[in-house]
Amino acid sequence: MKDQIDRANELAEKEREFALAKYRQKQTACVSLTDCEDCDEPIPEERRRFVVGCTRCIDCQQDHEHRLKGYRK
Repeated sequence: MKDQIDRANELAEKEREFALAKYRQKQTACVSLTDCEDCDEPIPEERRRFVVGCTRCIDCQQDHEHRLKGYRK
């Protein structure tokens, strides 16, 4: 019985390490776009610097979040 618990703990630890490694890789790989993916307008440099990985301008991001919540325009 102890062997099964040990194996389960080892598996859980490996899964945690994998998830953390994947998260760290994602954080360093994120690069902000220079132009909004929805309207093709330039994304302000300040927004790109403070919101790492942003792909939309502020207005399009707000519209996108409202659509996700089910709001209508």
